Amino acid sequence: ADLVEASEASHIPLLGSGLTSQEIIQQIQYYLTNFFARKITLHGVFMEVMGTGVLITGDSSIGKSELALELLTRGHRLIADDATEFSRVSPDVLNGTCPEMLQDFLEVRGLGILNVRAMFGASAIKQNRNLRLIVHLQDMDNATRMDRLHGSRQVRRIQDVEIPEITLPVGPGRNLAVLLEAAVRNHILVTKGYDASQAFIERQKLRLETAHR
Repeated sequence: ADLVEASEASHIPLLGSGLTSQEIIQQIQYYLTNFFARKITLHGVFMEVMGTGVLITGDSSIGKSELALELLTRGHRLIADDATEFSRVSPDVLNGTCPEMLQDFLEVRGLGILNVRAMFGASAIKQNRNLRLIVHLQDMDNATRMDRLHGSRQVRRIQDVEIPEITLPVGPGRNLAVLLEAAVRNHILVTKGYDASQAFIERQKLRLETAHR
Protein backbone atom coordinates (compact mmCIF):
# COMPACT_ATOMS: atom_id res chain seq x y z
CA ALA A 1 0.00 0.00 0.00
CA ASP A 2 2.87 2.39 0.79
CA LEU A 3 4.44 1.73 -2.62
CA VAL A 4 1.14 2.32 -4.43
CA GLU A 5 0.59 5.57 -2.55
CA ALA A 6 4.14 6.76 -3.26
CA SER A 7 3.91 5.88 -6.97
CA GLU A 8 0.58 7.70 -7.35
CA ALA A 9 1.90 10.75 -5.54
CA SER A 10 5.01 10.95 -7.73
CA HIS A 11 3.31 9.76 -10.96
CA ILE A 12 5.81 6.90 -11.36
CA PRO A 13 4.50 3.63 -12.81
CA LEU A 14 4.47 0.65 -10.47
CA LEU A 15 4.77 -2.79 -12.05
CA GLY A 16 3.89 -6.14 -10.52
CA SER A 17 4.64 -9.72 -11.51
CA GLY A 18 3.97 -13.22 -10.29
CA LEU A 19 7.55 -14.21 -11.12
CA THR A 20 10.29 -14.39 -8.52
CA SER A 21 12.67 -11.44 -8.18
CA GLN A 22 15.48 -13.32 -9.93
CA GLU A 23 13.25 -14.38 -12.84
CA ILE A 24 11.77 -10.94 -13.43
CA ILE A 25 15.20 -9.27 -13.28
CA GLN A 26 16.52 -11.72 -15.87
CA GLN A 27 13.55 -11.03 -18.15
CA ILE A 28 13.93 -7.26 -17.84
CA GLN A 29 17.67 -7.43 -18.45
CA TYR A 30 17.10 -9.52 -21.59
CA TYR A 31 14.48 -7.08 -22.90
CA LEU A 32 16.53 -3.95 -22.16
CA THR A 33 19.70 -5.49 -23.63
CA ASN A 34 17.91 -6.09 -26.94
CA PHE A 35 16.02 -2.78 -26.86
CA PHE A 36 19.12 -0.61 -26.33
CA ALA A 37 21.55 -2.73 -28.39
CA ARG A 38 23.48 -1.03 -31.21
CA LYS A 39 21.65 -1.69 -34.47
CA ILE A 40 22.64 -1.74 -38.12
CA THR A 41 20.71 -2.62 -41.30
CA LEU A 42 22.48 -4.75 -43.91
CA HIS A 43 21.38 -5.51 -47.47
CA GLY A 44 20.94 -9.19 -48.33
CA VAL A 45 18.82 -12.24 -47.55
CA PHE A 46 19.12 -13.58 -44.00
CA MET A 47 18.28 -17.26 -43.55
CA GLU A 48 18.58 -20.07 -41.08
CA VAL A 49 20.43 -22.93 -42.77
CA MET A 50 20.96 -26.06 -40.65
CA GLY A 51 20.41 -24.02 -37.52
CA THR A 52 23.02 -21.43 -38.57
CA GLY A 53 22.26 -17.78 -39.30
CA VAL A 54 23.55 -17.07 -42.83
CA LEU A 55 23.48 -13.69 -44.57
CA ILE A 56 23.49 -14.00 -48.37
CA THR A 57 24.97 -10.89 -50.01
CA GLY A 58 25.93 -9.85 -53.53
CA ASP A 59 25.26 -7.34 -56.28
CA SER A 60 21.72 -6.64 -57.45
CA SER A 61 20.34 -9.37 -59.80
CA ILE A 62 23.10 -11.83 -58.81
CA GLY A 63 20.47 -14.36 -57.64
CA LYS A 64 20.16 -13.94 -53.87
CA SER A 65 16.38 -14.26 -53.75
CA GLU A 66 16.36 -17.19 -56.19
CA LEU A 67 18.89 -18.97 -53.98
CA ALA A 68 16.78 -18.22 -50.92
CA LEU A 69 13.70 -19.65 -52.67
CA GLU A 70 15.55 -22.87 -53.50
CA LEU A 71 16.79 -23.15 -49.92
CA LEU A 72 13.20 -22.78 -48.70
CA THR A 73 12.15 -25.71 -50.88
CA ARG A 74 14.97 -27.71 -49.23
CA GLY A 75 13.54 -27.12 -45.75
CA HIS A 76 15.54 -24.11 -44.56
CA ARG A 77 13.95 -20.98 -43.09
CA LEU A 78 13.69 -17.32 -44.08
CA ILE A 79 14.33 -14.56 -41.56
CA ALA A 80 14.49 -11.44 -43.73
CA ASP A 81 14.73 -10.48 -47.39
CA ASP A 82 16.47 -7.39 -48.76
CA ALA A 83 17.11 -5.66 -45.42
CA THR A 84 17.98 -7.26 -42.08
CA GLU A 85 18.30 -5.35 -38.82
CA PHE A 86 21.20 -6.61 -36.73
CA SER A 87 21.62 -5.82 -33.04
CA ARG A 88 24.81 -6.33 -31.09
CA VAL A 89 23.35 -8.17 -28.09
CA SER A 90 26.73 -9.13 -26.60
CA PRO A 91 30.41 -8.35 -27.31
CA ASP A 92 30.67 -11.10 -29.94
CA VAL A 93 27.07 -11.73 -31.06
CA LEU A 94 24.94 -10.03 -33.71
CA ASN A 95 21.26 -10.98 -33.71
CA GLY A 96 19.31 -10.43 -36.92
CA THR A 97 15.60 -9.71 -37.23
CA CYS A 98 13.25 -8.66 -40.02
CA PRO A 99 11.71 -5.18 -40.12
CA GLU A 100 7.96 -5.42 -39.51
CA MET A 101 7.06 -4.16 -42.99
CA LEU A 102 9.02 -6.96 -44.70
CA GLN A 103 8.08 -9.91 -42.48
CA ASP A 104 7.12 -13.10 -44.38
CA PHE A 105 7.80 -11.55 -47.81
CA LEU A 106 10.38 -12.51 -50.45
CA GLU A 107 10.86 -10.67 -53.74
CA VAL A 108 11.85 -12.83 -56.70
CA ARG A 109 12.43 -11.24 -60.10
CA GLY A 110 9.76 -12.37 -62.55
CA LEU A 111 7.44 -13.58 -59.79
CA GLY A 112 7.13 -10.40 -57.76
CA ILE A 113 6.41 -10.45 -54.03
CA LEU A 114 5.85 -13.88 -52.50
CA ASN A 115 4.37 -14.60 -49.07
CA VAL A 116 6.63 -17.34 -47.75
CA ARG A 117 4.45 -18.11 -44.74
CA ALA A 118 1.37 -18.59 -46.94
CA MET A 119 3.25 -20.71 -49.50
CA PHE A 120 5.44 -22.90 -47.28
CA GLY A 121 3.79 -22.63 -43.88
CA ALA A 122 4.81 -21.04 -40.58
CA SER A 123 7.72 -23.48 -40.19
CA ALA A 124 9.47 -21.76 -43.13
CA ILE A 125 9.78 -18.51 -41.15
CA LYS A 126 12.22 -17.78 -38.34
CA GLN A 127 11.81 -14.62 -36.25
CA ASN A 128 15.49 -14.05 -35.46
CA ARG A 129 18.87 -15.73 -35.47
CA ASN A 130 22.45 -14.93 -34.51
CA LEU A 131 24.63 -14.11 -37.53
CA ARG A 132 27.33 -16.78 -37.86
CA LEU A 133 28.29 -16.75 -41.54
CA ILE A 134 28.19 -14.45 -44.57
CA VAL A 135 28.03 -15.97 -48.07
CA HIS A 136 28.85 -13.42 -50.77
CA LEU A 137 27.73 -14.23 -54.32
CA GLN A 138 30.07 -12.96 -57.03
CA ASP A 139 29.90 -13.20 -60.79
CA MET A 140 32.26 -15.86 -62.12
CA ASP A 141 33.84 -13.41 -64.57
CA ASN A 142 34.67 -10.96 -61.79
CA ALA A 143 35.76 -13.53 -59.20
CA THR A 144 39.32 -13.13 -58.02
CA ARG A 145 41.74 -16.06 -58.01
CA MET A 146 41.03 -18.26 -55.01
CA ASP A 147 43.15 -20.58 -52.91
CA ARG A 148 42.21 -24.10 -54.05
CA LEU A 149 42.96 -25.52 -50.61
CA HIS A 150 41.32 -22.94 -48.36
CA GLY A 151 38.79 -21.43 -50.74
CA SER A 152 37.84 -17.79 -50.16
CA ARG A 153 37.57 -17.62 -46.38
CA GLN A 154 37.95 -14.20 -44.85
CA VAL A 155 36.62 -12.22 -41.92
CA ARG A 156 34.25 -9.25 -42.06
CA ARG A 157 33.91 -6.88 -39.12
CA ILE A 158 30.39 -5.64 -38.36
CA GLN A 159 29.96 -3.44 -35.29
CA ASP A 160 33.36 -4.72 -34.07
CA VAL A 161 32.16 -8.34 -34.29
CA GLU A 162 34.17 -10.64 -36.57
CA ILE A 163 31.98 -12.72 -38.89
CA PRO A 164 33.42 -15.38 -41.27
CA GLU A 165 32.72 -14.63 -44.93
CA ILE A 166 32.87 -16.99 -47.91
CA THR A 167 32.67 -15.94 -51.57
CA LEU A 168 30.81 -18.22 -53.98
CA PRO A 169 31.37 -17.60 -57.71
CA VAL A 170 28.09 -17.62 -59.66
CA GLY A 171 28.12 -19.27 -63.07
CA PRO A 172 26.07 -21.50 -65.40
CA GLY A 173 25.55 -25.01 -64.06
CA ARG A 174 26.61 -24.28 -60.48
CA ASN A 175 24.10 -25.48 -57.89
CA LEU A 176 24.35 -22.64 -55.40
CA ALA A 177 21.95 -24.21 -52.88
CA VAL A 178 24.13 -27.33 -52.59
CA LEU A 179 27.29 -25.20 -52.44
CA LEU A 180 25.84 -22.99 -49.69
CA GLU A 181 24.75 -26.02 -47.68
CA ALA A 182 28.26 -27.44 -48.04
CA ALA A 183 29.72 -24.09 -46.93
CA VAL A 184 27.55 -24.14 -43.81
CA ARG A 185 28.43 -27.76 -43.01
CA ASN A 186 32.13 -26.97 -43.40
CA HIS A 187 31.76 -23.84 -41.25
CA ILE A 188 30.19 -25.94 -38.49
CA LEU A 189 33.13 -28.37 -38.68
CA VAL A 190 35.62 -25.49 -38.50
CA THR A 191 33.90 -24.08 -35.41
CA LYS A 192 34.25 -27.52 -33.83
CA GLY A 193 37.99 -27.54 -34.55
CA TYR A 194 38.19 -29.59 -37.75
CA ASP A 195 39.78 -28.01 -40.85
CA ALA A 196 39.58 -30.20 -43.96
CA SER A 197 42.32 -28.31 -45.80
CA GLN A 198 44.68 -28.65 -42.84
CA ALA A 199 43.83 -32.35 -42.56
CA PHE A 200 44.67 -32.78 -46.25
CA ILE A 201 47.99 -30.97 -45.81
CA GLU A 202 48.87 -33.17 -42.84
CA ARG A 203 47.98 -36.30 -44.80
CA GLN A 204 50.12 -35.19 -47.74
CA LYS A 205 53.01 -34.37 -45.41
CA LEU A 206 52.78 -37.79 -43.79
CA ARG A 207 52.74 -39.51 -47.18
CA LEU A 208 55.88 -37.60 -48.27
CA GLU A 209 57.67 -38.47 -45.06
CA THR A 210 56.75 -42.14 -45.50
CA ALA A 211 57.96 -42.12 -49.11
CA HIS A 212 61.40 -40.75 -48.09
CA ARG A 213 62.04 -43.50 -45.54
